[in-house]
Amino acid sequence: MRFELWAPDAREVTLLLGDERRPMAADRERPGWWTAEAPARPGDRYAFAPDGGPPLPDPRARRLPEGPARPGAVTDLAAHPWRHPWPGRGLPGAVLYELHIGTFTPEGTFEAAARRLPHLAALGISHVQLMPVCPFPGRHGWGYDGVAPWAVHEPYGGPEGLLRFVDEAHGHGLGVVLDVVHNHLGPWGNPLPALGPYFTDRYRTPWGSAVNLDGPGSDEVRAYFTGSALAFLRDYRLDGLRLDAVHALADTRARHFLAELSEAVDALAKEVDRPLFLIAESDRNDPRTTAPRETFGLGVHAQWNDDFHHALHTALTGESQGYYADFARAPMAALARTLTRGFFHDGGWSSFRGRHHGAPLDRAEFPAHRLIGYAQTHDQIGNRAQGDRLAAGLDEPLLACAAALVLCGPFTPMLFMGEEWGATTPWLYFTDHPDPELAEAVRRGRRREFAAHGWAEPDIPDPQDPATRDRSCLDWPEPERLAAARLWQWHRRLIEVRRAHLPAAGRPLAAAAVEYDEAARWLVLRNPPLTVAVNLGDAPAGVPLPPGRHTPVAVSREDCPPPAGGGLRLPPGTAAVLLTP
Repeated sequence: MRFELWAPDAREVTLLLGDERRPMAADRERPGWWTAEAPARPGDRYAFAPDGGPPLPDPRARRLPEGPARPGAVTDLAAHPWRHPWPGRGLPGAVLYELHIGTFTPEGTFEAAARRLPHLAALGISHVQLMPVCPFPGRHGWGYDGVAPWAVHEPYGGPEGLLRFVDEAHGHGLGVVLDVVHNHLGPWGNPLPALGPYFTDRYRTPWGSAVNLDGPGSDEVRAYFTGSALAFLRDYRLDGLRLDAVHALADTRARHFLAELSEAVDALAKEVDRPLFLIAESDRNDPRTTAPRETFGLGVHAQWNDDFHHALHTALTGESQGYYADFARAPMAALARTLTRGFFHDGGWSSFRGRHHGAPLDRAEFPAHRLIGYAQTHDQIGNRAQGDRLAAGLDEPLLACAAALVLCGPFTPMLFMGEEWGATTPWLYFTDHPDPELAEAVRRGRRREFAAHGWAEPDIPDPQDPATRDRSCLDWPEPERLAAARLWQWHRRLIEVRRAHLPAAGRPLAAAAVEYDEAARWLVLRNPPLTVAVNLGDAPAGVPLPPGRHTPVAVSREDCPPPAGGGLRLPPGTAAVLLTP
């Protein structure tokens, strides 16, 4: 077996394989690389010792059985006995479902999560979107402080557990998307600073040192992260990747890292003969993120649309703190703007940022499915002091209205785990850092962050308390209760309607049109051939309908009268989806 390590500053490197020590040779054709050939079997432990120093795990280890900072284990992913052939499932027409393996079930494992996949298949979900699964300190955490981008968190089930989970998902017709973090790595157990110029002091991220994407040595750093992305797509037969906070990828090179990555993913899709896609999380509202590389864009296939979330959230809840302030001035108008223009901030003033922000999308050309629309995400719930979901403050009728706009709107819809039945369990920020100083620093940081949003310190759960994680686990008996069952059936019906009547792709933003009344709090979305009407107010509302014959295909309340006289009478907290050929 061939062992390789990039350690450009090392004078010598030793391979530690079991009880053996083998010198590695400098690669004459690849400066900075060290190689060694040695017999090895799956399960054998190995590490590297540059210049006689302490053993360091392989940065490209596919398995770290004892966690970060410990030796890796040889593994053969290609030997996995796949049971279900998989032709792939592309993004057009998708309904995404974001879940966290560690809290999707009380057990917090791939195996336990796989047992719940029939629930998602019956709901009509097309893709499960996993939050990060790369190794991180301790047993439980969100996963965004991972330190080994090629490996899989062992407490979840390790690489074998992920392979079996994906295979089981494919057996239910579900694709799998994985959330990956390229903008930073966690602060504990990270061997990369001792091996090469993986990080730079020229930039900072909110989470620590920035990855070196444009300085000396950055060719290999870029290849390291691109290689890990391709390895997950290829070896685990994933359908796509969600790229965390790409606005924190500091890169001044003529060709941005994301353009290189998207080109490599498109090439891999041709090689494996199945669709693959990238979804960016970006705070920039920059049309270049998803613009084709041929027009000097970055070529990412889609991006999260936080503006739509913020507009919908303020319209439902009336909240106005922090970044909700700009949307709360006229929430129905903000919601209408995002439904028809994609971005709310598309070059105008952002009071939250104290500057102008964003740029407009081309409504006539931009395919609406390239924006991901949602009412809730791990960020928007977990970054609240109490981790409270919409169901904690809204009744079932308003939750039904939110679902109608997400699932029958113009964007690719995404649900957060438990949203489909109005889960009452919170989803909190939790960690399991073994370093006491780091754990205390995290506590202090969260207190400062929440204080800036007006939450008092005693109200903030301790992220290191195991009970914080336990409270965040879904309560699986809950969807069987009557009210939860009604909401689940409503979500399933909306997904059926979407799949039956809306085209999978190609519809530009300009195809959607909206009418609304700010004071009465009703909105009518024309998303041909569907019309979605919602009344978020406390009083009945008469809403206009576009010309034509309207057939109700999903109505959230039985007492909603049928369309008449070119309009519709909506009781308070009602959503109606109509087919208008």
